[in-house]
Amino acid sequence: MYTKLKAEHDALLAERAANDSKPIKVTLPDGKLVDAESWKTTPYQIACGISQGLADNTVIARVNKMVWDLDRPLEEDCTLELLKFEDEEAQAVYWHSSAHIMGEAMERIYGGCLCYGPPIENGFYYDMFLEDGGVSSNDFSALEALCKKIMKEKQPFERLEVKKETLLEMFKYNKFKCRILNEKVNTPTTTVYRCGPLIDLCRGPHVRHTGKIKSIKIHKNSSTYWEGKADMESLQRIYGISFPDAKMLKEWEKFQEEAKNRDHRKIGRDQELFFFHELSPGSCFFLPKGAYIYNTLIEFIRSEYRKRGFQEVVTPNIFNSKLWMTSGHWQHYNENMFSFEVEKELFALKPMNCPGHCLMFDHRPRSWRELPLRLADFGVLHRNELSGALTGLTRVRRFQQDDAHIFCSVEQVWTAERRWGMNRL
Repeated sequence: MYTKLKAEHDALLAERAANDSKPIKVTLPDGKLVDAESWKTTPYQIACGISQGLADNTVIARVNKMVWDLDRPLEEDCTLELLKFEDEEAQAVYWHSSAHIMGEAMERIYGGCLCYGPPIENGFYYDMFLEDGGVSSNDFSALEALCKKIMKEKQPFERLEVKKETLLEMFKYNKFKCRILNEKVNTPTTTVYRCGPLIDLCRGPHVRHTGKIKSIKIHKNSSTYWEGKADMESLQRIYGISFPDAKMLKEWEKFQEEAKNRDHRKIGRDQELFFFHELSPGSCFFLPKGAYIYNTLIEFIRSEYRKRGFQEVVTPNIFNSKLWMTSGHWQHYNENMFSFEVEKELFALKPMNCPGHCLMFDHRPRSWRELPLRLADFGVLHRNELSGALTGLTRVRRFQQDDAHIFCSVEQVWTAERRWGMNRL
Protein backbone atom coordinates (compact mmCIF):
# COMPACT_ATOMS: atom_id res chain seq x y z
CA MET A 1 0.00 0.00 0.00
CA TYR A 2 2.77 2.45 0.94
CA THR A 3 4.60 1.88 -2.37
CA LYS A 4 1.47 2.79 -4.31
CA LEU A 5 0.84 5.89 -2.18
CA LYS A 6 4.47 7.00 -2.57
CA ALA A 7 4.26 6.62 -6.36
CA GLU A 8 1.07 8.73 -6.41
CA HIS A 9 2.72 11.36 -4.18
CA ASP A 10 5.83 11.54 -6.40
CA ALA A 11 3.65 11.82 -9.53
CA LEU A 12 1.64 14.67 -7.96
CA LEU A 13 4.82 16.48 -6.94
CA ALA A 14 6.25 16.08 -10.45
CA GLU A 15 3.01 17.43 -11.93
CA ARG A 16 3.09 20.46 -9.64
CA ALA A 17 6.74 21.08 -10.49
CA ALA A 18 5.91 20.91 -14.20
CA ASN A 19 2.67 22.92 -14.20
CA ASP A 20 2.57 25.13 -11.09
CA SER A 21 6.20 26.11 -10.58
CA LYS A 22 7.03 29.82 -10.64
CA PRO A 23 9.93 32.04 -9.57
CA ILE A 24 9.92 32.86 -5.86
CA LYS A 25 12.12 34.90 -3.51
CA VAL A 26 13.63 33.34 -0.40
CA THR A 27 14.75 35.75 2.34
CA LEU A 28 17.68 34.61 4.48
CA PRO A 29 18.26 35.80 8.10
CA ASP A 30 20.83 38.41 6.95
CA GLY A 31 18.24 39.91 4.58
CA LYS A 32 19.80 38.46 1.44
CA LEU A 33 17.32 37.38 -1.25
CA VAL A 34 17.81 34.08 -3.07
CA ASP A 35 16.04 33.21 -6.31
CA ALA A 36 14.21 29.87 -6.25
CA GLU A 37 11.36 27.97 -7.95
CA SER A 38 8.22 26.89 -6.14
CA TRP A 39 7.61 23.11 -5.94
CA LYS A 40 11.20 22.50 -7.11
CA THR A 41 13.78 24.24 -4.91
CA THR A 42 14.39 22.72 -1.47
CA PRO A 43 16.03 24.27 1.62
CA TYR A 44 18.85 21.74 1.26
CA GLN A 45 19.62 22.98 -2.26
CA ILE A 46 19.77 26.57 -1.01
CA ALA A 47 22.07 25.49 1.84
CA CYS A 48 24.37 23.75 -0.69
CA GLY A 49 24.41 26.96 -2.74
CA ILE A 50 25.82 28.80 0.29
CA SER A 51 28.32 26.09 1.31
CA GLN A 52 28.45 22.32 1.49
CA GLY A 53 29.64 22.56 5.10
CA LEU A 54 26.53 24.51 6.05
CA ALA A 55 24.31 22.00 4.25
CA ASP A 56 25.98 19.06 6.02
CA ASN A 57 25.64 20.63 9.47
CA THR A 58 22.04 21.80 9.08
CA VAL A 59 19.55 19.63 10.97
CA ILE A 60 16.30 21.18 9.76
CA ALA A 61 14.94 24.29 8.05
CA ARG A 62 12.58 26.90 9.41
CA VAL A 63 10.33 28.28 6.68
CA ASN A 64 8.09 31.23 7.55
CA LYS A 65 8.75 30.44 11.24
CA MET A 66 7.70 26.78 10.84
CA VAL A 67 10.11 23.83 10.92
CA TRP A 68 10.34 22.25 7.48
CA ASP A 69 12.02 19.15 6.01
CA LEU A 70 15.25 20.01 4.19
CA ASP A 71 14.20 18.00 1.11
CA ARG A 72 10.63 19.31 0.98
CA PRO A 73 10.16 21.78 -1.90
CA LEU A 74 9.35 25.38 -1.05
CA GLU A 75 5.88 26.48 -2.17
CA GLU A 76 5.93 30.30 -2.18
CA ASP A 77 7.91 33.43 -1.29
CA CYS A 78 9.24 32.79 2.20
CA THR A 79 11.80 33.41 4.89
CA LEU A 80 14.33 30.63 5.44
CA GLU A 81 16.52 29.78 8.43
CA LEU A 82 18.91 26.82 8.45
CA LEU A 83 19.03 25.38 11.97
CA LYS A 84 21.95 23.51 13.49
CA PHE A 85 21.83 21.13 16.47
CA GLU A 86 22.43 23.97 18.95
CA ASP A 87 18.98 25.38 18.14
CA GLU A 88 16.24 24.13 20.51
CA GLU A 89 13.82 23.26 17.69
CA ALA A 90 16.59 21.49 15.77
CA GLN A 91 17.41 19.39 18.83
CA ALA A 92 13.76 18.35 19.12
CA VAL A 93 13.73 17.28 15.45
CA TYR A 94 17.07 15.47 15.84
CA TRP A 95 15.80 13.52 18.85
CA HIS A 96 12.45 12.85 17.20
CA SER A 97 14.22 11.31 14.20
CA SER A 98 16.35 9.28 16.61
CA ALA A 99 13.14 8.00 18.23
CA HIS A 100 12.04 6.69 14.81
CA ILE A 101 15.36 4.89 14.43
CA MET A 102 14.91 3.29 17.85
CA GLY A 103 11.28 2.50 16.98
CA GLU A 104 12.40 0.65 13.87
CA ALA A 105 14.88 -1.35 15.98
CA MET A 106 12.19 -2.08 18.61
CA GLU A 107 9.79 -3.38 15.95
CA ARG A 108 12.48 -5.67 14.56
CA ILE A 109 13.52 -7.05 17.96
CA TYR A 110 10.23 -7.19 19.91
CA GLY A 111 7.59 -7.20 17.18
CA GLY A 112 5.07 -5.31 19.35
CA CYS A 113 2.85 -2.32 18.58
CA LEU A 114 4.56 1.06 18.66
CA CYS A 115 2.60 3.84 20.39
CA TYR A 116 4.03 7.33 21.02
CA GLY A 117 7.68 8.24 20.39
CA PRO A 118 8.31 11.94 21.09
CA PRO A 119 11.40 14.03 21.77
CA ILE A 120 11.73 15.18 25.39
CA GLU A 121 13.89 17.73 27.19
CA ASN A 122 16.97 15.52 27.08
CA GLY A 123 16.59 12.90 24.36
CA PHE A 124 13.58 10.82 23.42
CA TYR A 125 11.56 7.72 24.23
CA TYR A 126 9.28 5.25 22.50
CA ASP A 127 6.37 3.36 24.04
CA MET A 128 5.53 -0.14 22.83
CA PHE A 129 2.73 -2.58 23.65
CA LEU A 130 3.87 -6.17 24.08
CA GLU A 131 1.39 -9.02 24.43
CA ASP A 132 3.92 -11.10 26.35
CA GLY A 133 7.19 -10.40 28.11
CA GLY A 134 8.84 -7.06 28.70
CA VAL A 135 11.95 -5.00 28.11
CA SER A 136 15.15 -5.53 30.08
CA SER A 137 18.28 -3.40 30.33
CA ASN A 138 20.07 -6.50 29.06
CA ASP A 139 18.45 -5.75 25.67
CA PHE A 140 20.04 -2.30 25.34
CA SER A 141 23.26 -3.42 23.66
CA ALA A 142 21.37 -5.34 20.95
CA LEU A 143 19.02 -2.38 20.41
CA GLU A 144 21.93 0.05 20.16
CA ALA A 145 23.76 -2.20 17.70
CA LEU A 146 20.68 -2.36 15.47
CA CYS A 147 20.18 1.42 15.73
CA LYS A 148 23.79 1.96 14.60
CA LYS A 149 23.21 -0.39 11.66
CA ILE A 150 20.11 1.63 10.67
CA MET A 151 22.11 4.85 10.96
CA LYS A 152 24.85 3.41 8.75
CA GLU A 153 22.28 2.53 6.07
CA LYS A 154 21.33 6.23 5.69
CA GLN A 155 17.66 5.41 5.23
CA PRO A 156 15.87 8.50 3.87
CA PHE A 157 12.96 9.98 5.83
CA GLU A 158 10.03 10.12 3.40
CA ARG A 159 6.99 12.30 4.07
CA LEU A 160 3.52 11.46 2.74
CA GLU A 161 0.20 13.19 3.27
CA VAL A 162 -2.51 10.53 3.29
CA LYS A 163 -6.28 10.37 3.75
CA LYS A 164 -7.44 9.38 7.22
CA GLU A 165 -9.51 6.39 6.01
CA THR A 166 -6.51 5.07 4.07
CA LEU A 167 -4.34 5.30 7.16
CA LEU A 168 -6.94 3.44 9.24
CA GLU A 169 -6.59 0.59 6.75
CA MET A 170 -2.78 0.87 6.72
CA PHE A 171 -2.54 0.73 10.53
CA LYS A 172 -5.33 -1.77 11.18
CA TYR A 173 -2.73 -4.10 12.75
CA ASN A 174 -2.01 -1.49 15.47
CA LYS A 175 -5.01 -0.52 17.62
CA PHE A 176 -3.07 2.31 19.23
CA LYS A 177 -2.37 4.09 15.94
CA CYS A 178 -6.05 3.65 15.03
CA ARG A 179 -7.02 5.24 18.34
CA ILE A 180 -4.78 8.22 17.58
CA LEU A 181 -6.36 8.57 14.14
CA ASN A 182 -9.92 8.31 15.49
CA GLU A 183 -9.45 10.45 18.61
CA LYS A 184 -6.75 12.99 17.74
CA VAL A 185 -6.88 13.57 13.97
CA ASN A 186 -9.68 15.99 13.04
CA THR A 187 -8.60 16.67 9.46
CA PRO A 188 -9.33 14.70 6.25
CA THR A 189 -5.62 13.97 5.80
CA THR A 190 -2.54 13.69 7.97
CA THR A 191 1.10 12.76 7.48
CA VAL A 192 3.17 9.63 7.85
CA TYR A 193 6.95 9.28 7.69
CA ARG A 194 8.92 6.28 6.54
CA CYS A 195 12.50 5.27 7.25
CA GLY A 196 13.44 1.78 6.08
CA PRO A 197 10.63 -0.65 6.98
CA LEU A 198 9.16 1.67 9.64
CA ILE A 199 6.07 3.64 8.61
CA ASP A 200 4.71 5.81 11.41
CA LEU A 201 2.02 8.40 12.01
CA CYS A 202 3.95 11.62 12.46
CA ARG A 203 3.66 15.36 11.91
CA GLY A 204 7.41 15.63 11.40
CA PRO A 205 9.61 17.15 10.22
CA HIS A 206 12.73 14.97 10.30
CA VAL A 207 16.40 14.97 9.38
CA ARG A 208 17.20 14.02 5.77
CA HIS A 209 18.22 10.43 6.51
CA THR A 210 19.16 8.15 9.40
CA GLY A 211 22.87 8.71 8.76
CA LYS A 212 22.52 12.24 10.14
CA ILE A 213 22.34 10.69 13.63
CA LYS A 214 26.01 10.15 14.50
CA SER A 215 25.96 8.72 18.03
CA ILE A 216 23.17 7.17 20.08
CA LYS A 217 22.73 5.63 23.51
CA ILE A 218 19.80 3.70 24.97
CA HIS A 219 19.99 4.21 28.70
CA LYS A 220 16.73 3.55 30.52
CA ASN A 221 13.44 1.67 30.41
CA SER A 222 10.27 1.72 32.47
CA SER A 223 6.62 0.68 32.42
CA THR A 224 3.80 3.12 31.79
CA TYR A 225 0.15 3.16 30.74
CA TRP A 226 -1.47 4.23 27.51
CA GLU A 227 -1.75 8.03 27.77
CA GLY A 228 -0.88 7.77 31.48
CA LYS A 229 -4.24 6.22 32.42
CA ALA A 230 -3.94 3.42 34.97
CA ASP A 231 -7.03 1.62 33.66
CA MET A 232 -5.56 1.33 30.14
CA GLU A 233 -2.99 -1.03 28.62
CA SER A 234 0.46 -1.37 30.21
CA LEU A 235 3.27 -0.29 27.88
CA GLN A 236 7.04 -0.64 27.80
CA ARG A 237 8.94 2.65 27.50
CA ILE A 238 12.56 2.86 26.32
CA TYR A 239 14.61 6.06 26.63
CA GLY A 240 17.53 7.16 24.48
CA ILE A 241 19.66 10.15 23.61
CA SER A 242 21.72 11.04 20.53
CA PHE A 243 24.20 13.65 19.33
CA PRO A 244 25.86 14.85 16.10
CA ASP A 245 29.27 13.63 17.30
CA ALA A 246 30.69 11.04 19.69
CA LYS A 247 32.44 13.66 21.84
CA MET A 248 29.11 15.20 22.87
CA LEU A 249 27.82 11.77 23.86
CA LYS A 250 30.94 11.15 25.96
CA GLU A 251 30.42 14.47 27.73
CA TRP A 252 26.77 13.57 28.39
CA GLU A 253 27.77 10.18 29.82
CA LYS A 254 30.34 11.85 32.11
CA PHE A 255 27.71 14.32 33.33
CA GLN A 256 25.27 11.47 34.03
CA GLU A 257 27.90 9.63 36.06
CA GLU A 258 28.60 12.76 38.09
CA ALA A 259 24.85 13.33 38.53
CA LYS A 260 24.47 9.84 40.04
CA ASN A 261 26.86 10.85 42.80
CA ARG A 262 24.84 14.03 43.38
CA ASP A 263 21.48 12.20 43.31
CA HIS A 264 19.55 13.25 46.41
CA ARG A 265 18.34 9.66 46.87
CA LYS A 266 21.95 8.46 47.19
CA ILE A 267 22.86 11.36 49.50
CA GLY A 268 19.78 10.66 51.63
CA ARG A 269 20.86 7.04 52.13
CA ASP A 270 24.57 7.79 52.60
CA GLN A 271 23.94 10.50 55.21
CA GLU A 272 21.11 8.55 56.88
CA LEU A 273 18.54 11.27 56.22
CA PHE A 274 15.80 9.30 54.47
CA PHE A 275 15.07 6.28 52.28
CA PHE A 276 12.29 4.71 50.22
CA HIS A 277 10.97 1.15 50.40
CA GLU A 278 9.14 -0.99 47.85
CA LEU A 279 6.49 -1.86 50.48
CA SER A 280 5.36 1.79 50.48
CA PRO A 281 6.37 3.19 47.05
CA GLY A 282 6.46 6.95 46.73
CA SER A 283 6.37 7.47 50.51
CA CYS A 284 9.51 8.73 52.23
CA PHE A 285 10.89 7.29 55.48
CA PHE A 286 12.58 10.18 57.31
CA LEU A 287 15.29 8.97 59.68
CA PRO A 288 16.13 11.00 62.85
CA LYS A 289 18.59 13.35 61.09
CA GLY A 290 16.19 13.85 58.18
CA ALA A 291 13.25 14.41 60.53
CA TYR A 292 15.28 17.11 62.32
CA ILE A 293 15.84 18.98 59.04
CA TYR A 294 12.20 18.40 58.05
CA ASN A 295 10.84 19.83 61.32
CA THR A 296 13.27 22.77 61.21
CA LEU A 297 11.91 23.71 57.78
CA ILE A 298 8.32 23.45 59.06
CA GLU A 299 9.12 25.69 62.04
CA PHE A 300 10.68 28.27 59.70
CA ILE A 301 7.58 28.29 57.48
CA ARG A 302 5.33 28.50 60.56
CA SER A 303 7.16 31.62 61.72
CA GLU A 304 6.72 33.19 58.27
CA TYR A 305 3.00 32.37 58.30
CA ARG A 306 2.60 34.08 61.70
CA LYS A 307 4.29 37.23 60.39
CA ARG A 308 1.66 37.34 57.62
CA GLY A 309 -1.37 36.79 59.84
CA PHE A 310 -2.05 33.13 59.02
CA GLN A 311 -3.55 30.74 61.57
CA GLU A 312 -2.55 27.09 61.44
CA VAL A 313 -5.31 24.47 61.28
CA VAL A 314 -5.46 20.67 61.14
CA THR A 315 -7.90 18.93 58.79
CA PRO A 316 -8.82 15.24 58.22
CA ASN A 317 -6.96 13.00 55.78
CA ILE A 318 -10.04 11.11 54.57
CA PHE A 319 -13.20 12.59 53.05
CA ASN A 320 -16.36 11.21 51.49
CA SER A 321 -16.19 11.39 47.70
CA LYS A 322 -19.29 13.65 47.80
CA LEU A 323 -16.99 16.50 48.87
CA TRP A 324 -14.72 15.99 45.85
CA MET A 325 -17.75 15.80 43.56
CA THR A 326 -19.01 19.12 44.92
CA SER A 327 -15.60 20.78 44.51
CA GLY A 328 -15.20 19.38 40.97
CA HIS A 329 -12.00 17.49 41.74
CA TRP A 330 -13.64 14.08 41.37
CA GLN A 331 -14.66 14.69 37.76
CA HIS A 332 -11.13 15.67 36.75
CA TYR A 333 -8.79 14.09 39.27
CA ASN A 334 -10.26 10.89 40.73
CA GLU A 335 -7.83 8.66 38.81
CA ASN A 336 -5.01 10.30 40.77
CA MET A 337 -6.66 9.76 44.16
CA PHE A 338 -6.54 6.77 46.52
CA SER A 339 -10.18 5.82 47.01
CA PHE A 340 -11.86 2.99 48.93
CA GLU A 341 -15.29 1.90 50.18
CA VAL A 342 -16.40 2.28 53.81
CA GLU A 343 -19.89 1.05 54.79
CA LYS A 344 -21.02 1.23 51.16
CA GLU A 345 -19.85 4.85 50.83
CA LEU A 346 -16.90 5.87 48.67
CA PHE A 347 -14.09 7.74 50.46
CA ALA A 348 -10.68 9.03 49.35
CA LEU A 349 -7.43 10.25 50.86
CA LYS A 350 -7.14 13.99 50.25
CA PRO A 351 -4.74 15.04 47.45
CA MET A 352 -5.07 18.74 48.40
CA ASN A 353 -6.33 20.84 51.31
CA CYS A 354 -8.64 23.29 49.52
CA PRO A 355 -12.05 21.58 50.01
CA GLY A 356 -11.26 20.83 53.68
CA HIS A 357 -10.52 24.50 54.31
CA CYS A 358 -13.80 25.41 52.60
CA LEU A 359 -15.65 23.08 54.98
CA MET A 360 -13.84 24.71 57.90
CA PHE A 361 -14.88 28.19 56.74
CA ASP A 362 -18.46 27.02 56.14
CA HIS A 363 -19.05 25.14 59.41
CA ARG A 364 -20.69 28.20 61.07
CA PRO A 365 -21.99 31.63 60.04
CA ARG A 366 -19.18 34.14 59.45
CA SER A 367 -19.05 37.87 60.11
CA TRP A 368 -17.42 40.31 57.73
CA ARG A 369 -15.29 41.36 60.70
CA GLU A 370 -13.45 38.01 60.46
CA LEU A 371 -12.28 38.74 56.92
CA PRO A 372 -9.76 38.28 55.56
CA LEU A 373 -9.40 34.86 57.20
CA ARG A 374 -6.02 33.27 56.53
CA LEU A 375 -5.67 29.52 57.11
CA ALA A 376 -2.48 27.47 56.84
CA ASP A 377 -2.20 23.67 56.87
CA PHE A 378 0.64 21.14 56.94
CA GLY A 379 -1.75 18.21 56.41
CA VAL A 380 -0.57 14.96 54.85
CA LEU A 381 -1.58 14.62 51.18
CA HIS A 382 -1.66 11.54 48.96
CA ARG A 383 -1.66 11.41 45.15
CA ASN A 384 -1.75 8.22 43.13
CA GLU A 385 1.20 8.95 40.88
CA LEU A 386 2.19 6.29 38.35
CA SER A 387 4.97 4.06 39.64
CA GLY A 388 7.14 4.93 36.62
CA ALA A 389 6.89 8.65 37.47
CA LEU A 390 8.06 8.34 41.09
CA THR A 391 11.46 10.04 41.49
CA GLY A 392 12.76 10.28 45.04
CA LEU A 393 11.52 13.38 46.87
CA THR A 394 10.70 15.23 43.62
CA ARG A 395 7.74 12.99 42.69
CA VAL A 396 6.01 11.14 45.52
CA ARG A 397 2.66 9.68 46.57
CA ARG A 398 2.70 10.93 50.18
CA PHE A 399 3.81 14.47 51.06
CA GLN A 400 3.10 17.62 53.05
CA GLN A 401 3.15 21.12 51.64
CA ASP A 402 2.99 24.64 53.03
CA ASP A 403 -0.61 25.04 51.93
CA ALA A 404 -2.64 28.17 52.72
CA HIS A 405 -5.90 29.84 51.70
CA ILE A 406 -7.30 33.34 52.17
CA PHE A 407 -11.06 33.89 52.59
CA CYS A 408 -11.90 37.52 51.92
CA SER A 409 -14.48 39.88 50.44
CA VAL A 410 -14.33 40.99 46.83
CA GLU A 411 -13.13 44.39 47.95
CA GLN A 412 -10.26 42.80 49.87
CA VAL A 413 -8.97 40.62 47.02
CA TRP A 414 -6.40 43.08 45.71
CA THR A 415 -5.10 44.00 49.17
CA ALA A 416 -4.90 40.38 50.32
CA GLU A 417 -3.26 39.21 47.10
CA ARG A 418 -0.77 42.07 47.07
CA ARG A 419 0.20 41.51 50.71
CA TRP A 420 0.59 37.77 50.28
CA GLY A 421 1.91 37.72 46.70
CA MET A 422 4.62 40.32 47.30
CA ASN A 423 5.83 38.71 50.49
CA ARG A 424 5.24 35.03 49.94
CA LEU A 425 8.06 32.53 50.46
